[in-house]
Amino acid sequence: MKKLFILSIITLMVSSLIAQSQVQWRGENRDGFYNESGLLKSWPAEGPELMWHFDDLGEGHGSVAVTENMIYVPGTLDTVTYVFAFNNDGDLKWRSEVGTEWVESWPGVRTSPLIDSGKLYLMTGYGLLVCMDAETGDHLWKIDMLKDYDGRNIQWGYCENLVMDGEKLFVTVGGVDANVIALNKNDGLLIWKSKGLGEKSAYNSPNVIEHNGVRMLVTMTASSILGLEVETGKLLWSNPQTNKWSVHPNTPIYHNGQIYCVSGYGKGGVMLKLNDEATAVEEVWRNEILDNQMGGVILLDGKLYGGGHASRTWICLDWETGAEVFTTKEIARGNSIYADNMLYFYDEKGIIALVEAKGADTKVVSKFKVPYGTKQHWAHSVINNKRLFIRHGNSLMVYNIAE
Repeated sequence: MKKLFILSIITLMVSSLIAQSQVQWRGENRDGFYNESGLLKSWPAEGPELMWHFDDLGEGHGSVAVTENMIYVPGTLDTVTYVFAFNNDGDLKWRSEVGTEWVESWPGVRTSPLIDSGKLYLMTGYGLLVCMDAETGDHLWKIDMLKDYDGRNIQWGYCENLVMDGEKLFVTVGGVDANVIALNKNDGLLIWKSKGLGEKSAYNSPNVIEHNGVRMLVTMTASSILGLEVETGKLLWSNPQTNKWSVHPNTPIYHNGQIYCVSGYGKGGVMLKLNDEATAVEEVWRNEILDNQMGGVILLDGKLYGGGHASRTWICLDWETGAEVFTTKEIARGNSIYADNMLYFYDEKGIIALVEAKGADTKVVSKFKVPYGTKQHWAHSVINNKRLFIRHGNSLMVYNIAE
């Protein structure tokens, strides 16, 4: 019994270390939550203390990935994307070339690094997926989605922020035969491929969820939401989700047997209820006002918070009913994250807002304008070790938000 107890403790410790070694899009659970405490509850008019900034990243709106000792951010110089690796003091430790980047429209890198077990994964707008050594930037393996899997690119280039489950790294290729694939994260070899519904990809950054013991990848393709079995790639269910441009960048959110997916251009969000076997879904409600384009939403205390695209309004909805609880036009549309009982909104005009989320009594507490950078304010913010990371085009800014 004693040996079994010790073995259980060791297993828990190893699992904890593995979980801590992974850094991904929008936090540990891809839901915009950052597990931090002791953060400022208001800011000076000029914003919190700017610790350092770097202004030579090149073009793009890929977000940062932050580990205990390193900060990784991609940027496009001319037509080539690089990963820049900094230490916590802002010293550039290395720069490693990824490959040719999308420059046809909204030029620059559009995805964020995924860090797992000492490796860094990143995909370009042309579907080149590269695995690097996170310590040195050396390439370990690479896959070309267009050439190797007959992928079909989309109007503004691949924009998928990668996700993995165990040894599997998932990619929505958008091909007819290989629509969604699972690769071995260690060597890039194919584990399975799924035909899905044969639609092109839709800029989506998918999520892995578990429902009644069934683990599934939930992603969005051109006109549909898909649920795929993680182990085999089997299509478990699908639901229609269309808009004018087949653009569905936001990561699906799962809670208590329900999945919320939201798209811009006036489409809005849909709440889907899974059956017990995870083989079918039914629509619970739809709301078109919260039509977040690509900034993500936050689920907090039974409420959804996010920015509307067509409405250009920040909105709070009830999770169960889809009813509107709160709206404001004090800040423009953009992206949102959460930490230590506060929301952080970063809008398309370059305003960072600290927001107290209280349903109908939600209020903006502080805000300031981003001082550096170029072009679109599209990169999602990141919080790590009491620091707020803001990427604006060619600039990365790091703020001290400790109390």
